[in-house]
Amino acid sequence: MTLIRLLMIAVLLGCATACSARDTQPNIVFIFADDWGWGDLGAHGSDIARTPSLDSLVAQGTDFYQFTVNSPVCSPSRAALMTGHFPERYRVDQHFASIEHHQKANMPDWLNPDAPMLPRILRNAGYATGHFGKWHLTNDWIDDAPLPDKYGYDEYGAFNIPGKDMPAADTADRTIDFIRRHKDQPFFVNVWIHETHTPHYPEPALMKEFDGLDDAELVYAAIVAAGDRDVGKILSVLDELDLTNDTVVVFSSDNGPESPNETKFMDDLSTGPGFGRYYSVGSAAGMKGKKRSLFAGGVRVPFIVRWPGIVAEGEVDRTSVMTAVDILPTLASIAGADLPAGYEGDGENVLAAFKGESFDRERPIYWVWPPGEENTLAESHYWPHVAYQKDDWKLLVNDQLGKAELYRVGDDWYERNDVSADYPEIVQELRQEIETLRGAFPEYPDPAALSSLRANKKGDGE
Repeated sequence: MTLIRLLMIAVLLGCATACSARDTQPNIVFIFADDWGWGDLGAHGSDIARTPSLDSLVAQGTDFYQFTVNSPVCSPSRAALMTGHFPERYRVDQHFASIEHHQKANMPDWLNPDAPMLPRILRNAGYATGHFGKWHLTNDWIDDAPLPDKYGYDEYGAFNIPGKDMPAADTADRTIDFIRRHKDQPFFVNVWIHETHTPHYPEPALMKEFDGLDDAELVYAAIVAAGDRDVGKILSVLDELDLTNDTVVVFSSDNGPESPNETKFMDDLSTGPGFGRYYSVGSAAGMKGKKRSLFAGGVRVPFIVRWPGIVAEGEVDRTSVMTAVDILPTLASIAGADLPAGYEGDGENVLAAFKGESFDRERPIYWVWPPGEENTLAESHYWPHVAYQKDDWKLLVNDQLGKAELYRVGDDWYERNDVSADYPEIVQELRQEIETLRGAFPEYPDPAALSSLRANKKGDGE
């Protein structure tokens, strides 16, 4: 056999191998919004938001109504997504901020990059991996924190990160550039957009489209419109490159909408000089609670999946109970990726639900929001300290207040009918399971995730 024929055969075999991998490994685009409420979509009945790009995504995919994240605030919610573990397994139960805040909260200074990581799992399966947008798995005040490349990303551009931040406005364009350069191989890209977190920087041209709304609604509608437009830009480039049919697109949010305050001036919970929480009028669509609450409005968020030919078009799934720790095993399954040896996650593979098949959740869902000023008032929506869902039951408790409520969430979307007095045996059973679960969590953060800037590196919270 001639050398030329041998070379031709080698090229053909190489092409066949590459094409085979490409055909069986869809691209994955995971768009994670920030404080974007369940009701902040036109498709979910918003009175003020216009979201044509997301409404199109709903029409082309399946809208899952029973999806929750595993925390009512940013950093732990994202840690659950990355690791497939409840964030308290890493002592991450509040947002990352200053070292002083972390010590007081008995938290690490960053999510330990040695933990199992979704991007690393996908990279090991042959994916090009990218992260663009918000990070917040540490904070920009922690100078010696690891950067995203230590977590399994080939490329990144981010804010809420040590060192030089990428402007939030560049998120979509950087994502599009990544997609264009990796269009001929399987890729996974996180797109963690800034909208609708404070500070708000509404674009004047978009604000003009919402004349007639009051000041707060006008600003918020323009912010939602900007986020939706950027989602549309990413969807358009998939169409342009003929990648739509080969790409799984997911849109979700890290927690429920922010609660507005009463003043138009900046408040101390905003993170820059733009418009503050007065303009945060996002909607939980009538559900109890918002951000920082363990009720439905704080943790039930949009979850839309498009995967042509696999995920049904224009469907609404009202029954499949899914949560953020399910994302890692599910996307690993989609990618044909191996999970790390000995990995035991808190989630389960929900690919059957994606495909519209029968899906009955087997694992419980757990949430925590540490006791503080916001959850010491029994009449507020912020009092629950721990919540736990098993089958159709959801229990919320705060032992400091001696308070517990139980809901049948399958029939009680809005969590309005407390049935704890009718089912004391269920309350007791779930309480015991909570104690057993929490007993497996570490008492202190891993020293490997503590900054060298700490005066005390024992991780004892002092």
